[in-house]
Amino acid sequence: MFSYRHAFHAGNHADVLKHTVLVSALHYLTEKDAALTVIDTHAGAGLYRLDGDYATTSGEAEQGIRALLAGPVVEPEPVDPNAPKGKYAPKKEGFKLAPALASYVEQVRAFNNGNSLKVYPGSPFITQRLLRGHDRLKVFELHPTDARALEGNIAQLEVGRQVAVMREDGFEGVKKFLPPPARRALLLCDPSYEIKTDYLRVQDLIADCLKRFATGTYAVWYPIIPRPEAHDLPRRLKTMANKAGKSWLHATLTVKSGTKSGGGLPASGMFLINPPFTLKDQLKEALPQMVQLMGQDKGAGFTLDSGG
Repeated sequence: MFSYRHAFHAGNHADVLKHTVLVSALHYLTEKDAALTVIDTHAGAGLYRLDGDYATTSGEAEQGIRALLAGPVVEPEPVDPNAPKGKYAPKKEGFKLAPALASYVEQVRAFNNGNSLKVYPGSPFITQRLLRGHDRLKVFELHPTDARALEGNIAQLEVGRQVAVMREDGFEGVKKFLPPPARRALLLCDPSYEIKTDYLRVQDLIADCLKRFATGTYAVWYPIIPRPEAHDLPRRLKTMANKAGKSWLHATLTVKSGTKSGGGLPASGMFLINPPFTLKDQLKEALPQMVQLMGQDKGAGFTLDSGG
């Protein structure tokens, strides 16, 4: 159960999808003055070296965050001072990043100097950077090595009680924090799913969370792989949301066909219950650019559905 290490996968296309959604959700949820509690059920080590042994062994960041940053993106062209009045310099090939992607990239760049990209922030660090002083972050990590690294990394922030690190099972530990004091919460659940029972545990967790705190925002990441449980999970979450009368949003990103050589994860999804109402329109712009910049073959694509 302790074989999975996110350091091998940090900054891959799944992280781009997950963290773009996370950043957009946090921007929305922190617009209100009331305190927000964020719960991260599987926090990992928090920070990852993209020039370290783990990341360079897998090379997944090259076709994830690095591909995103290396894409044909341009800023608006300035006025050509030699052109007739009202005329502008011709635009170069490329496009501006969608606002949701640009905000995500801004968060990643904040942990690096200049144009270098040596450090990738995991969800705890992205979240903490976007929180206000009266917000709270509860992070869980059970892997002994990653839990020690997470504790050390968080300690360097010197943010006191704002962030609580717990070396325990996130599936069970979250229950003591719901409902939160200010009745506002975002929960991110993204286990490794190496154990197939994780799919059922995610489903049970969200069902329990909705009973404890029906108005919280619940975000679930999952891999899209040839396993029945992986395809059943979003369908069951959709049914759960509909029965509870809750709004939902389901986004998937595929970067390559499942038969493409080289292995690796071909696709992943994010399912949200009680999502920010602004998120769908933001992803409508961002997802096509993710496909264009990170897609590896003709099998690349995305889906975006909502209801409730």
